[in-house]
Amino acid sequence: MIKYINETVEYLQEKGFEKPEIGIILGTGLGKLLDEITIIKEVSYNHIPNFPTATVEFHRGKLIYGELANKKVIVMQGRFHVYEGYTLQDVTYPVRIMEKLGIKTLLVSNASGAINTDFKKGELMLIEDHINLQGSSPLAFKGVSELGERFVDMSAPYDAEINNTFKSIAKANNIKLHEGVYVSVVGPQLETRAEYKMLKIIGADAVGMSTVPEIIVANHLKLKVAAVSVLTDECDPNNLKPVNIDEIIAMAAKAEPDMITLFKELISKL
Repeated sequence: MIKYINETVEYLQEKGFEKPEIGIILGTGLGKLLDEITIIKEVSYNHIPNFPTATVEFHRGKLIYGELANKKVIVMQGRFHVYEGYTLQDVTYPVRIMEKLGIKTLLVSNASGAINTDFKKGELMLIEDHINLQGSSPLAFKGVSELGERFVDMSAPYDAEINNTFKSIAKANNIKLHEGVYVSVVGPQLETRAEYKMLKIIGADAVGMSTVPEIIVANHLKLKVAAVSVLTDECDPNNLKPVNIDEIIAMAAKAEPDMITLFKELISKL
C-alpha cells in the first residue's frame, strides 16, 4: 500500500495539490459547499492512479483543491462505500492520501436516518461518538503498522475543541444542531423495523452507511476529526414509512445552507 500511496501523492503534487491544511468529505446532496471554494485544481477520481471510482450516481467523483476562508482545502466530491463492493481499505484510501499531502484536520459530512425520535428530518446532528457495525475494520490488514500504530485508541475519536466550536457557531447562527451517536452499517438496503429497534437499544441516534471507516483511519493518522450528519429521514419503527431516495436528497439539499455555514465559519477559525 505504501507504494500505491506514494504514486498517488506524487501524481497529485504534480497536478498542483500543494500542502492542503484541511480535508473535507462531502456526503449525499451536500455538493454546494463547492460554490464557496475558490477552486485551484480538480481531478476526476478515475484519472488518479490507484484511486477507487465512485459508482453511485449522486456521488460525482472528483478531488478538488482550493481555498475556503483563506485556508487551503482538499475536498472529496463523492465518497466510497462498502456497499459498492469496495474493501474498507479502498473506502479509506483517500484519507491516507489527503494526510500524506499535508492535511491536519478532516471534516466529514453525511446523510443519515434519525433513530432518536426527538430528531427531525432536515435537521443536523454533530457526531459525538459512533458505533461500527460494518463487520470489520479498515485497519485489519497485514502491514498496517507500517502506516501507523496498529492498536488505535478510540476513546475520543472526535475532536472536542472542534465540536465545541461547531456548537458555538450553530448557536450564533440560530442553527439547530443536535449531538448524538452515529451507527455505521453496510447497506445498501435500509433497515427493518426490528433493526431500528435494535439500533436504538444499543445507543444509536442516527444511522448511515459511511463515515466511521474514514474516522478510524483519520485517528490512525492522528488527524483532528469532526463530522456532521444531515438527518434526511425519520426511523421510528412504530411509524415507519417507505423511504424515497429523491426525498432523502431533497432533505439534504434543504439542510445544506446550514451545513455550509457551519463548515465555512469553522474553517475560518481553525
